[in-house]
Amino acid sequence: GWLFRRVMACGRRSGDSKRQVILFILCVCVCQSGGETLRYSLPEEMERDSFVANIAKDLGVPLSQLAARKARVVSEGNEQLFRLNQNTGVLTAKESLDREEICPQSDTCTLVFKIFFENPLQLIRGEVEVRDVNDNSPVFPEKEMVLEIPETTSPGSRFPLESAQDKDVGINGLQNYSLGPNPHFSLALGTGKDGLKYVELVLQRQLDREEQGELNLLLTAIDGGSPPRSGTAQVRIIVVDANDNIPVFERETYEVRLAENSPLEQLMVKVAASDPDEGSNGEVRYAFTQTSERSRQLFQLNPATGEIRLAGKLDFEEAKNHKMVVKATDGGALSAHCKVQVEVLDVNDNAPEIALTSLTASIPEDAPPRTVVALFSVRDRDSGDNGRTECSIDGDLPFSLTPTFDNYYELRTNAALDRERTAEYNITITATDWGKTRLSSRESIFVQISDVNDNPPEFTQEVYTMSVTENNSPMLRIGSMKATDADAGKNARVNYALVRQEGKEQPEVSVNAENGDVYILRPLDYEKVRAFEVTVRAADGGSPPLSAQAVLRVIVRDENDNAPVLLHPAPDGSAAGELVPRWAPSGYLVAKVVAVDADAGQNAWLSYELAKATEPGLFRVGLHSGEVRTARAVTERDAARQRLIVLVRDRGQPSRSATATLAVALVDGFSEAHLRVSEEAPAAEPDGPLTLYLIASLVCVSALFLATAVAAVVVKVRRARRSETETLPTFPTMATESDAGSLPRSYVYDVCFAAGTVNSEFRFLRPLFPCFPAGLPPGPGEQRSSVCSQDAANLGGEGD
Repeated sequence: GWLFRRVMACGRRSGDSKRQVILFILCVCVCQSGGETLRYSLPEEMERDSFVANIAKDLGVPLSQLAARKARVVSEGNEQLFRLNQNTGVLTAKESLDREEICPQSDTCTLVFKIFFENPLQLIRGEVEVRDVNDNSPVFPEKEMVLEIPETTSPGSRFPLESAQDKDVGINGLQNYSLGPNPHFSLALGTGKDGLKYVELVLQRQLDREEQGELNLLLTAIDGGSPPRSGTAQVRIIVVDANDNIPVFERETYEVRLAENSPLEQLMVKVAASDPDEGSNGEVRYAFTQTSERSRQLFQLNPATGEIRLAGKLDFEEAKNHKMVVKATDGGALSAHCKVQVEVLDVNDNAPEIALTSLTASIPEDAPPRTVVALFSVRDRDSGDNGRTECSIDGDLPFSLTPTFDNYYELRTNAALDRERTAEYNITITATDWGKTRLSSRESIFVQISDVNDNPPEFTQEVYTMSVTENNSPMLRIGSMKATDADAGKNARVNYALVRQEGKEQPEVSVNAENGDVYILRPLDYEKVRAFEVTVRAADGGSPPLSAQAVLRVIVRDENDNAPVLLHPAPDGSAAGELVPRWAPSGYLVAKVVAVDADAGQNAWLSYELAKATEPGLFRVGLHSGEVRTARAVTERDAARQRLIVLVRDRGQPSRSATATLAVALVDGFSEAHLRVSEEAPAAEPDGPLTLYLIASLVCVSALFLATAVAAVVVKVRRARRSETETLPTFPTMATESDAGSLPRSYVYDVCFAAGTVNSEFRFLRPLFPCFPAGLPPGPGEQRSSVCSQDAANLGGEGD
């Protein structure tokens, strides 16, 4: 019914009523063929790619449907013996078939195969019977058979001969024996309970060793083929002297039951035959006769004791029974025979075999439950419960097994799939038999889940905050926005774009569509725009695409691109005039420099410093206030006109600055001085006199230094001549104006040298005032120096 609905749906989609009728008829034919078994026959030893059948014709399936439905043939077992041509529908044999190799111990040889169709899934069973041809001749186990027959043997005695073996079956198998002409023996043919033909040599006339001690007969085995095939063996008869007793077995038939996993060298049975004769005529030896080569390999007979032990590994699946004939021969060449029948008992020694027939390697994650993923079969070569199997799936997976027919199972989904949670499944199927000791086998099936666009992109942040310094270069990258998509392939490929908002001007940023990098399009000005926001959309490449949005906030950082602007004094290039009375004390407010900076933060923090002044030590400027004040009290020696240059600097990196020029007049009265400063303010005060004064002072100090150095050398030489016990040098106690030359008292220096110094080291001490000995008062108009005692102590401590 499901197939019928699919066929009718295809007809409706095509819109062709005739085609719909044809498809319906085809569906009925295919469904009918799926319920029966196709049977064919094929002679063995046919050439490779020999014709077996026309499957398309027998099933009534159009040739176009074979390829469209991926028809294929699968043989049972590991070896694939047949091939199906999808273009012609012909079933051929892949290799030449040898019935004796495929079915060595079976009268009939039937090969089972199955034909699989997909879309929809259909299985048809077929059988090919391999017919035997006469391609094997009868073969005797030995080319020569030797019989020792006592001359007293009475006519009518029978002597079993080795039977010939023919691998063919039926009419092509062994049919008859013939014996070359002779006066003493004839052949007797018979068929055992198992259907095998045996031959016996029958004595027709009494033997006479004295007349003929040895006879050579030709035994011929003939099959029933057309033309017939034959095989020969020599039968050599040795006539021996009389031995009137033959060995006698305890039993005619020995029956043994043996498990197929029995160990080697295990004792199966012990056959025993007795002979009442004495001497060598009573000694019995045992040997296999009329026994297949395979049985001779599996079982070992002790010729002296009659013990039969296991010499090879039994296999119930290969042969369930083994039949042997044991001949007991005494020393007089008389022999007897018994049969040994071995029944092989099955044990659970074969694990189930899993054969994968069809597999869908990839299924979409939105596949509905009960979707078929794979089709496989399970086979166990054991019998009974040992060959009964069951299947299961390891782990908690969204899949289940559904048995179909003839040990076939379908692997289906049983729940919704999610590729983002699990992208692939490694499904392990376990097949276990029902034996007492349960055996199992495993097969792993790898199923990949294909992606469906069911996840929108997700930004790592709802709001991205980025900063840029003003006056940036165009197309400057300031950061990146990142959105991830849990899907795969093109469904996870994310593209970025700005969300345009109507009524707003074009934003100053651009977003790279592929990687989300954010660029500033043009230089920004912090003084105009300090921050702005835009919305960015991330869309995946699915169909239809899914998207998400995030906010991008750009903050403009200030740069020190504005120099301080002077408000007072006005920046018009002229010096501002200020009046300072000559009685002004230290800290007197002269003026206040006022400036502003358009930048922000530390770029707008201003500091003030005195860059240049006529008298550097007379004025000072407040670092942050810009107030110009006197650093000390104004004296009469200070020049009447002072020129100050105040440097205003911000804290940017690099910093920017501006300068303000102040002209200060030191006056006794403000009205006259203000007029003079106003008249002379435009003219810049030359620096010539100040430089001249500095040069003259430097020359005087240098000359004084040289004179002092020479005096120090002289004093040192004189001291070296004095007694070494003197530890302190002698210094003048008072410096007079004649000693100091024309310099005033405040510029007279006492040069002190340490005793024993090699280098001419010296230092300037305080201005030298007269020092008087203790208890001696100073002279009129003189003052005792409070530092004399301290200087003497210092000199004494530095003498070394």
